[in-house]
This record gives sequence, C-alpha cells and structure tokens, in this order.
Amino acid sequence: MKTLYDVVIIGAGPAGLAAAVRCDEKGKSVLLVEREARLGGILKQCIHDGFGLIRFSEKLSGPEYAERYIDMLKETKCDVTTLTFVTDIEKKDDLFTLTLVSREGVFTVQSKTLILATGCRERTAKQVNIHGTRPAGVFTAGTAQNLTNLLGQLPTKKCVILGSGDIGLIMARRLTLEGAKVLGVYEAKSTPSGLTRNIHQCLHDYDIPLYLSHTVTRVFGEDRLTGVEISKVDEKMRPIEGTESYVECDGLILSVGLIPENELAERLGVKIDPKTKGPLCDQNLMTSVPGIFSCGNALHVNDLVDYVSESAVTAADGACGFEKESKDFAEVAPDENIAYIVPQKIDLSKNINEVCFYFRSRDVLDKCTLTFSANGKTIKEKKFPFLRPPEMERLVLDLSEAGLKKNEKITVTLEGEKK
Repeated sequence: MKTLYDVVIIGAGPAGLAAAVRCDEKGKSVLLVEREARLGGILKQCIHDGFGLIRFSEKLSGPEYAERYIDMLKETKCDVTTLTFVTDIEKKDDLFTLTLVSREGVFTVQSKTLILATGCRERTAKQVNIHGTRPAGVFTAGTAQNLTNLLGQLPTKKCVILGSGDIGLIMARRLTLEGAKVLGVYEAKSTPSGLTRNIHQCLHDYDIPLYLSHTVTRVFGEDRLTGVEISKVDEKMRPIEGTESYVECDGLILSVGLIPENELAERLGVKIDPKTKGPLCDQNLMTSVPGIFSCGNALHVNDLVDYVSESAVTAADGACGFEKESKDFAEVAPDENIAYIVPQKIDLSKNINEVCFYFRSRDVLDKCTLTFSANGKTIKEKKFPFLRPPEMERLVLDLSEAGLKKNEKITVTLEGEKK
C-alpha cells in the first residue's frame, strides 16, 4: 500500500465501489477504505430483487449487484483496506492527511482529493420520541434485516412495524415469509413513505394492513417487549389524546427514516444542507470544501441503488478532474413545493452541458409542472402526471445556453394540484 494517492474513497458500499472503479478508469491511484470486513455495504443483506434495472438492465438482488462491482474492482489497480476506521483527517498544503486504524495498527496516508461514500444510518426509537422501558425486541428495520438474512435469526414472532419506509415494507414481507405474524404497519403521515410498488408487493399481496395517521407512543415490557401503545395523530403528526390502544406483540420494527452519515464531513467544515442532511454541492458533487466530494446516500437518501452508483461516477469524475477551487457559482433556488434538490449550486467554470438534478416534491401533487428559469427566461419546463415525496425524480438539463453569471439564481418552481 502506498502513502500518497490521487483519491481516497471512504466507504465501500455501492457508491464507494462505483467511484473506485471509475477513478481507476481515469488512470488515478485510489485507496478504498471500508470499516466492515466485507465490501458491499447494505447490499449484502438486501436479498430481495429489483436492483440493477437501470445500470445493468437486469433484475438483481442486492448481493448480486454488489458482486458486479466487486468483480470490476478486482480488475483495477485500486488498493483496498477493510476493517479500517478513519480517526482523523487534516488538510495541509493541498493534501489531505488521513489517520487510519486497521488490524495492522495505526497508519497515515495522503491524497489530493476525498470522496465521501459513507452511506446513511437509521433513526432509532428515542429519536422519534417513543416512551417506555428499554426491553429487548425493539429493532430498526435494517437490524431486523441483518438478523434474518445474514445471521439466520428470526427476531420476532408477532410484531408491529412503525413507519412505511421501503426497508420496513420489505421486512414486513420478509418476516411474513419466515413465519412471523406482522400485525400491521403504522405510519404517522397521512400518506405512505415507501415506493408505491413496495406498498403493493409487500403489503397488499400479503394482506398486511397499513394504518395511516397512526404512531407508536409507548413500549411495554421489562426483559422482552410485551406490547406497544398505538395512537392516532393529527395533521401535524401529534398524538391525539384519548385515541390510545394497546397491541400485544414481542417485536417492534422501526422504519422511521434514514440520516446521511456525515460526521467526517462536518469535522472537515463541510456545509450541510438542512433539507437533505447531506453536503451542499455543485454539479460535480464537490462540497463546500475544495477537493472533498460526496455521493450516494451520504449526499441524499436515494430510492434506487442505480442512482447511488450514478452519483458516484459523477463524484469520481469531479475528483479526477479537480485542480483548484472555483469561485464562480450560480445558486439553485427551489420554491416551497420542493422538499429538496441536488445539486444546490452550479460551478460555472466547469461543464454545464449536462447537469443531473435529483429532487423530491414536498407534498403529493397531481398534474404538476416543474420549471427551471434564470434571467427572467425559462430554461426548462417539464410536466409530470403526479409526484410523490417518497419517489425521487431525476432530470438532466443543458444549462450552456442559459447565460448564467456569478451569484445569479436558477429558480426552480413546482406547481400542481395537492391531494
């Protein structure tokens, strides 16, 4: 292993793997750092299919998708270190110095650029204000998935699932197939949080009830969970007094949202977008700190792994082409109907012929129109039959004819019929 690299990539899930392969294609020296014993990230435990339809034009399971990139990685010159943790990063004289800890001990490496592909983590029971004791039997959906799919342990026989996120929906089906009884999926919002296809394939096909505008407000049990308290919620998702009911169960599975892992980014002074919980970035996915790039779920939570890999390629191209800091940016300014949009700024010194935007609507909208405009002129107008907050949208724009100038705003508006 060398001590100086062109690019160091932190995280070897789908984003890190794709970024490493791309950087090697560009002729750069790469170190890929992974804290787990095996490459692949969360894909290792996602044994359901539906991955790879965009990237490989095939329906793959999570491990199969990861294996495709791991096989590609084996054909590269990239250095890879597993069971390795980053304990410190400093920038000095245009080089990043990383302190790493592995089975071999403590060592340092330097790089010209960094790509943060650290993924995301799940919210816990305490983060959504569930009161009560601390019994065994309360799991995040990812933990339940790991126990069931990788360790062969059924974590519950009769459970309640809180949150209709995609992992929770998939685990409702998985636990049912393994013989557990899923009493219901409870969602605090008035609309589901997961993809429509998962609502049908994981709940409707298995007669698992979905209760909207409901949440878990308390857990019961000492050593093991014995039941949960369910309450209806109002339009602001506050529990309504007097609507409490008790549900007997030995398991509570939480699918209450994902948070991008950006502790390292924050320590490096990277500015974080409060909407995405990921770094503010330009169209090359470079953060506010020159030379640091972000991609995948560390940047914003994606619905499809195919788009995770796509953003990793974009970040890799940006890292490989990075030379010096730019000061000519146009700001992307979304209106209140857009939950978030990435990128949040455009580097006018770089290629703006094909800028890929990812965005989500704030509300459920029908017959909607998305409009990009600058200098009082419309750049692009696109109509959608409907938009749903759980379903991320992607749009590629040519901004070369927009006449953008430094500090100008690209206004993004979304109009539609709220349901």
